[in-house]
Amino acid sequence: MISVGALYVYPVKSCAGIQVDAAQVTATGFEWDRRWMVVGEDGRFLSQREHPSMALIRVKFAEDRLLLSAPHLVDFQVPLQREEGSAVRVTVWRDECRAIDEGGAAARWFTDHLGINARLVRLADDDARPLGASAAQPGDRVSFADAYPFLLLSQGSLKKLNNLLSLPVPMDRFRPNIVVDGCKPHDEDHWGSVRIGEVDFAVVKPCARCVIPTINQQTAERGREPLQTLATYRLEDGQVLFGQNLVQRGSGIVRVGDQVVILELHRHSTRFCDD
Repeated sequence: MISVGALYVYPVKSCAGIQVDAAQVTATGFEWDRRWMVVGEDGRFLSQREHPSMALIRVKFAEDRLLLSAPHLVDFQVPLQREEGSAVRVTVWRDECRAIDEGGAAARWFTDHLGINARLVRLADDDARPLGASAAQPGDRVSFADAYPFLLLSQGSLKKLNNLLSLPVPMDRFRPNIVVDGCKPHDEDHWGSVRIGEVDFAVVKPCARCVIPTINQQTAERGREPLQTLATYRLEDGQVLFGQNLVQRGSGIVRVGDQVVILELHRHSTRFCDD
């Protein structure tokens, strides 16, 4: 049986994730996933791609707040719900979004850690960031995630990769939301739609990996692996593909241990579908 092995939520874009036992599926992804984002002076998002030390910012849920911690800084708390705050316009890739600035204290905390002027913003509750992908349906939305609400990866795929590496890498290098177990390596490449627990998902696009998997999420050190090895067997059209992007087709709760039911297989093919 294929089942959910782990679930992750990333409240602050490009900062550390939180492993959870269950997560509510909302209109933009898991509840609290990528609801906050760090931006520079120009309002454009900051990420580990240019600032690897963002990996060292740990995030926890503490009752009605987010608790943020980073080396050499006093912990900082952010309310999960806030009614006040200055509205600002921010940019995620090509999308401009309405956000709420979390204030001067948060800006100083992130500025001290990153060493550049930075501010923390939250996605405005009334802002609808449309899902701009070709697989989108009318009304599909996404939070501050790069492009899609969910990323799924199988333990089998990671195990195959680690068998090829001299130093295995943990799952956190790939920042998935849903980790599944009980299938063969890269079986997820074949899936067209799945039911996880009580929620249906469309499997819409392979995930093209950026440099973030080369960043050690515990130390912020950057290397060449695992992308160098992945490129030997997961390269297509100049992109390293690893994991699958999903879009929810309903709402509900997903739990660790839930069965993953394959509803439909992909009708299109890549060179990986014949593995």
